[in-house]
Amino acid sequence: MTVDDTPTLGIGMVGYAFMGAAHSQAWRNARSFFDVPVVPLLRALGGRNFEAASNVARRFGWESVETDWRQLIARDDVGLVDVCTPGDTHAEIAIAALEAGKHVLCEKPLANTVAEAEAMVEAAEKAAESGVRSLVGFTYRRVPAIALARQLVAEGRLGQLHHVRAQYLQDWIADPDVPLSWRLQKDKAGSGALGDIGAHVIDLTQYITGERITGVSAILETFVKERPIPESFTGLAGSASEHAAKGPVTVDDTALFLTRFTGGAVGSFEATRFATGRKNAIRVEINGAKGSLAFDFEDMNVLNVFDNTEDPRVGGFKRVLVTEPSHPYISAWWPAGHGLGYEHAFTHQAVDLLTAIAEGRDPEPSFADGLNIQRILAAVEDSAAAGSAWTEVPAPT
Repeated sequence: MTVDDTPTLGIGMVGYAFMGAAHSQAWRNARSFFDVPVVPLLRALGGRNFEAASNVARRFGWESVETDWRQLIARDDVGLVDVCTPGDTHAEIAIAALEAGKHVLCEKPLANTVAEAEAMVEAAEKAAESGVRSLVGFTYRRVPAIALARQLVAEGRLGQLHHVRAQYLQDWIADPDVPLSWRLQKDKAGSGALGDIGAHVIDLTQYITGERITGVSAILETFVKERPIPESFTGLAGSASEHAAKGPVTVDDTALFLTRFTGGAVGSFEATRFATGRKNAIRVEINGAKGSLAFDFEDMNVLNVFDNTEDPRVGGFKRVLVTEPSHPYISAWWPAGHGLGYEHAFTHQAVDLLTAIAEGRDPEPSFADGLNIQRILAAVEDSAAAGSAWTEVPAPT
């Protein structure tokens, strides 16, 4: 099928909540703002709650709803499966979709365990032999200021890299009365702040620097050990009335760790959902012999750049407003000075994936990249369990 002589691709998405809305908006906007080589068609939205999923489908323009993800994958009009579900379901859904010959976009982190991630990589590599593509959704790579930072480092503007500092700071569960949810249970989420938000800054620092983390020394802490059980919560066996008023939190609230990179740089990382006053502060600073870069997502259209080769009398960090047509992704949007927001990176992700599929190449980050992140997360947990002992990260095979 074609639209205005452009090939089409039927999208089936599993999950309709926070990430489902962001991805729905992205698929809808991809064709509106970019000259995509493949037009995405919103064929089917998957969710166990038919009424809730139907409401999202109506608002975003999905053609139909499926309450069984297996039925969604089996549809002939679905050529790409977008996985926006909790981490404990990623492997089963993604592998089934790949084996059915469907392209896959899977939200991060790739899985809950290294073993699951390895199985997903094996399935992705086998499917790639038949031209089936897969992508893990580390969406912040597609923020224009981050993409520009990657370009500057790749061009050698910072010289030899020395320090990498990364923080992801939120405060949405700092209140001990925030109720228990799947994100606070290890069997559903895999980990807490570490995997939910720490995975993002791990990926961003490796992406920007072009280097790999080789080892970690870490601590994890859970500040609130129990939380109220909401009546609608099904994360524990039985009903809320059969339990105490509170249920156990089985993931970390904060993660802090030191790292080494393949090029010799050292790094410090912090991920927490208890940083009161910080809503979505993704902070990355990289110091090199010839300069530095600094980024904060709460001012996401700005990249701060320091050139260490300039005359020190007029030196200092330069505030670069990343809204020029020459900046990554910007030419498709608004005039210079008109900033982008959180949702735009998801559109960039959709466009990049559609382009890779049309060009017959593997998109990035790959499932193998997601496995690398999973191994780093596992090393952080192992280090914390061993009293912060230095723990090597296995090199990608």
